[in-house]
Amino acid sequence: MTPAERALRARIAAHAMHSQHDGRRVTQSARLAFLDRFEREVDPDELLPSQERARRADQARRSYFNALALKSAQARRQSGGSA
Repeated sequence: MTPAERALRARIAAHAMHSQHDGRRVTQSARLAFLDRFEREVDPDELLPSQERARRADQARRSYFNALALKSAQARRQSGGSA
C-alpha cells in the first residue's frame, strides 16, 4: 500500500468513526491531558494555590500557541505564502 493509499484509508476510517460518535467526546481525554501538561509545567510539585496554578498554566498555554503561530507565519513567509 502506498503512503497516499494509507492516508486515504485513515481518512475513510476517521470519517466513519466521526459519523457514529461525537468528536469532542472521542478526543476529550486527549485534550484534557494536553491542557494538564501546562499545569504540570508551571507547578510540577503542586505547591501553588490552584487559582495561581491555573493562571500561570493559562499564560503558558497562550505562550505555546503564540509560538506556534509565529513559527507558522515564518514557514509561510519562507514558502512564499501570504503571512
